[in-house]
Amino acid sequence: MFDAVRNNKRIVQVFLALITLPFAFFGVDSYMRNSGAGSDVASIGDVKITQQQFQQNLREQQDRLRAQLGDKFDPKMLDQPEARKAIIDDMINQRLLLVEAGKQRMFASDEAVRQTIASIDAFKVDGKFSTERYEAALRAQGMTPAGFEAQLRQDLTLQQLAGAVGQSGIVARSVGDRLLALQTEKREIVEFRLNADSYLDKAKLADDAAKKFYDENSKQFETPEQAKAEFVVLSMESIGSQLAVTDAEVKAWYDGNKDRFRQAEERRASHILIASEKLGKDKAKAKAEELLQQIRKNPGAFEDLAKKNSDDPGSASKGGDLGFFGRGMMVKPFEDTTYALKEGEISGVVESDFGFHIIKLTGIHGAKEKPLADVKAEIEAELKKTGAARKFAEAAEAFSNMVYEQADSLKPVADKFKLTVKQSDWLGRQANPANGPLGNAKVLAALFADDSVKNRRNTEAIEIATNTLVAARIVDYKPTALQPFESVKPAIETMLKRKEAQALAAKDGEARLEALKKGEDKLSWGAAKTVSRLEARMLPPSAAQAVFRMDTTKLPSYTGVEVPGNGYSLFKLTKVTAGEQLDAERKKAMLQQLGNLVAQEEVQLYLAALRSRYKVDINQAALESKDK
Repeated sequence: MFDAVRNNKRIVQVFLALITLPFAFFGVDSYMRNSGAGSDVASIGDVKITQQQFQQNLREQQDRLRAQLGDKFDPKMLDQPEARKAIIDDMINQRLLLVEAGKQRMFASDEAVRQTIASIDAFKVDGKFSTERYEAALRAQGMTPAGFEAQLRQDLTLQQLAGAVGQSGIVARSVGDRLLALQTEKREIVEFRLNADSYLDKAKLADDAAKKFYDENSKQFETPEQAKAEFVVLSMESIGSQLAVTDAEVKAWYDGNKDRFRQAEERRASHILIASEKLGKDKAKAKAEELLQQIRKNPGAFEDLAKKNSDDPGSASKGGDLGFFGRGMMVKPFEDTTYALKEGEISGVVESDFGFHIIKLTGIHGAKEKPLADVKAEIEAELKKTGAARKFAEAAEAFSNMVYEQADSLKPVADKFKLTVKQSDWLGRQANPANGPLGNAKVLAALFADDSVKNRRNTEAIEIATNTLVAARIVDYKPTALQPFESVKPAIETMLKRKEAQALAAKDGEARLEALKKGEDKLSWGAAKTVSRLEARMLPPSAAQAVFRMDTTKLPSYTGVEVPGNGYSLFKLTKVTAGEQLDAERKKAMLQQLGNLVAQEEVQLYLAALRSRYKVDINQAALESKDK
């Protein structure tokens, strides 16, 4: 019943990314749960955000970024104060909206939840919703249908509230037209550039300038410490690769878990919904009874009557077709009636929380059991995974103890667990995903610790990912060293000269700009070029800002801007003309972008108002805590 909300992309765009459906599916902690250990990171009135909830959210953000960035992901991205503050702010915003939605008695209906679940591709087989796939996908995430549906209901409720707020922002047509006119406006300019290179001969340095810079900035000229290391990785996958599963074990597991491979019966139905809230209960029921009489006389008219009369926007256009669904996907009165019908049979008038339905059963997929041959590979993989998880849990402690107790070598632990001792190239302290397991910040911190460097001892066993432990030891080391002054002197002098030349160019440019403004224009300007805010690629960003801030009331108009590293540019504005009319499609897209910006601003203002209405406290010490 909330198709209009869910299908409105503008709502999704203006709302916070942390409460979109994909995020909910992959394990958002319950918004309002207050269990957890450690000091609370924040509070919103009586609602708490615990350290456990915050750290869980932080890990989920790391997992998402790791999946998006791959080898370019750096765990330190989210270890900065700004990133941690952004995450807690988003969590606070979620809770503020949920508290307010509760006070406004806003909620997502069972029908909205059902339709959303049915539309998620991860739950479909051959393009159709599969109850078996749905339950299996949730099991893989450690979730139950009840828990997932409760979380999804919260997400839809939050989208409903944020969408309603975002839609309240209206851009006046006159404002939109004026902004589009400014975007397309064309400005004809000429440029005179004072290149920094032409001032190099005039740049003079004091005799001790290079040495003084070297002494005051010695850290810039240090070669960082480096190390070569050897390491071993113990993972659930490496243990699993050593396991074998027999046909007898597969057969025994299959016989003991046949219910898992029994596909439940699914039914396909079409319906006509007459919503009670639209006509009132009595009138809605009377209309449904009238339609039922028409259908009884002419069953073939069901589809046309659904298109013309049904109040369910998700199915009316399809003649009332709801597709196949299993038990538990519909409200109980609807489900009970559907599963009592024979194929092709039409029900009487059925009342639910949404109104009155007329249901036609259009298809049945009977329950069936998958044969062992079809699921053998799946069972083997699961048995290996289960066995590997059990053995990894047993091995992890022994692995950790062994690398500590036999700290002078990794060979004993490698031999015991049939692992390969690998060696790295030169490494620095900076985390770099390209270095694989040794690109992890925790591993590097342990590797460059005093005991590891001085005594070449094994690091402790460090968890770099779920069910993955790494231990390493240094085999070669280069300490931090200051490069000799004479070796870097030429580079310092070149840098200082360019810096001085840049300053001279800027000073000369500012003086020439003042002369131009007084009417003293004797420059040999370059060729004219036409730019607009939509087509400003011919100008550096800093120059574009200056050009579009120029006064257009009296021409010619002049401005100047420093171009770092390249000198100074002077611009003369000679002509301003209206831009070409945008085609309807592009105009619509730009107005939509403008509307999105306004909607985002409305949501932010609303959140700011909620923050002032509810007492919001952030525990800075708990927020900055790195404890996991």
